[in-house]
Amino acid sequence: MLEQIAGFDWDHGNRAKCQMHGVSIAEIEAALTSNPRIAPDVRHSGQERRLIAVNRTDAGRALFVSFTIRERVGLQFVRPISARYMHSKEAVRYAKSTYF
Repeated sequence: MLEQIAGFDWDHGNRAKCQMHGVSIAEIEAALTSNPRIAPDVRHSGQERRLIAVNRTDAGRALFVSFTIRERVGLQFVRPISARYMHSKEAVRYAKSTYF
């Protein structure tokens, strides 16, 4: 799904929100470009389609990222909305999950 992405859409708003939980921009971009498990975020898809991705960082921490895809000048960009490290119970569920 993310193979056709031209890049990331960052600005002050989403950069600050994503870093609020101590996750770096580099970790978010790496998690989203290295075969993440992706699912629709139906509950938060009001005005635009939202997705969630889970993956592990290079350090092995389970990471949760909420994002959307936006189109500009005919190209698609990933716009991260929120990111956080998963709690241990969530990480165990993620490891066992077949949904993602």
